[in-house]
Amino acid sequence: MTGRQKLMKAIYPVITSVGRLMGKNADAIENKQGVRPVQSVYDINIVLNDGTTQSLADFKGKKIMIVNTASDCGYTAQYDGLQHLHEQFGNKLVIIGFPANDFKEQEKGSDEEIGAFCRKNYGVSFLLAKKASVIKGNEQQPVFQWLTDKRKNGWNSKNPSWNFSKYLINEEGILTNYFGPSIEPDSDAIELALK
Repeated sequence: MTGRQKLMKAIYPVITSVGRLMGKNADAIENKQGVRPVQSVYDINIVLNDGTTQSLADFKGKKIMIVNTASDCGYTAQYDGLQHLHEQFGNKLVIIGFPANDFKEQEKGSDEEIGAFCRKNYGVSFLLAKKASVIKGNEQQPVFQWLTDKRKNGWNSKNPSWNFSKYLINEEGILTNYFGPSIEPDSDAIELALK
């Protein structure tokens, strides 16, 4: 862990508290009407950081949390909370981290370096995808194209506002929630959405 990463981890509680108080990156959006997707999320394959391909169809019957991540961000300490959720919910929840360098160059490492950093510093054992863009554009990760286009997911057009934005898909492949980066993985709002 670099000096900057250690500092960011140390001040993480302040960053999230200030963010929530100021309403910055604290959006929580829910699909209250239960709008079903136009296109199935289960048609999407992702490339994991080890180069293997993973079909989201393999996760039918489980909740899926998609999170855009970065190793050099004020929210990086959320890896701890995500790992805790992964362990707490076991085979009922699949968490997939999508490393991206879209916000102020905060994910510069290679896929191998990112994986090693996450395992060594946060004990991450949930899935990590190959690093790619998560914001709208020609290089946008296919799963994020689905998450941020209501013509595909049925209702949501909210892009990640920063690193560690969280999208929750239920057991039937319906996008149910978006949680901004200031909403911690162990928050009451996320715990409620997972139950």
